[in-house]
Amino acid sequence: MTVKKAIITDAGFASRYLPITKTIPKAMIPIGAKPVMQLCVEECIEAGIEEIIIVATPGTKSREIYDDYFHNPAANVRALLERQGKASRFEPVQEVLDFPKITIIEQDATLPYGNGSPIVSAKSFVEGEDAFVVLYSDDLILGKSDVKTLIETYEQNPDAKAVIAAQEMPEAVWHKYGMIALKENGTLSHIVEKPKTPELSPSNLTSYGRYLLTPEVFDYLVPSNTGLDGELWTVDAITRLAETGDVVIARSEGKWITTGDPKNYFMAHLEYVLRNTDYADEVRKFVAEN
Repeated sequence: MTVKKAIITDAGFASRYLPITKTIPKAMIPIGAKPVMQLCVEECIEAGIEEIIIVATPGTKSREIYDDYFHNPAANVRALLERQGKASRFEPVQEVLDFPKITIIEQDATLPYGNGSPIVSAKSFVEGEDAFVVLYSDDLILGKSDVKTLIETYEQNPDAKAVIAAQEMPEAVWHKYGMIALKENGTLSHIVEKPKTPELSPSNLTSYGRYLLTPEVFDYLVPSNTGLDGELWTVDAITRLAETGDVVIARSEGKWITTGDPKNYFMAHLEYVLRNTDYADEVRKFVAEN
């Protein structure tokens, strides 16, 4: 039982990031020297995923931008660097070009608004699979790949209808996220979206954009099954799966951070730099002195 495919969604207009997202997709904003989308792709590669489907926003240039980034051999750049004696600077580009198969599609514009619609748009690419992984590109994982944890958990629970990543979060932020309610056997019962008070949260476990799903999810992830605010919600379909079998909770072994808005993006960028760059100490010194 091998999980070979992943869907990464970036189907939105990211209005909190305007004006830059008028021109480029939000997931192409950099974290260090790599765009957010590449970090999501690398998380999949670390877990052994063989094919990645990126779902881009319809009616924009997002599809072309992703296609250029992941597939354009940039021969002119390579030639210039070679002439300048700087051929080693092309190595990060070649690493991207050597990634496993990446397919770029647009979200079906006829589907309802909602985070489930990009997944439905990629349905034909994952039908027939035992299971597949879904990543929201708003969410980054520092440390061990959540995709790897999801797959390992599924291998230990092969009858699961789905596996969802979870992380314990402090009470002060429960009202911002989907909070997990558990059955007596420790699997998912349902998710309480953005509880208004701490008393309404069923646990301290937060669900976010990392899921391993079986194709059965498409029985419930259909355009007619819209929920809150008339949107097509992935968690609604996952909750329906939990009514028919076990949806297993996989506690993240990394650290989940979000890039969903400029403030959190800045903090995510800073933490990534402090963890992963050779200039981290200089940044620490700069922050301390200013």
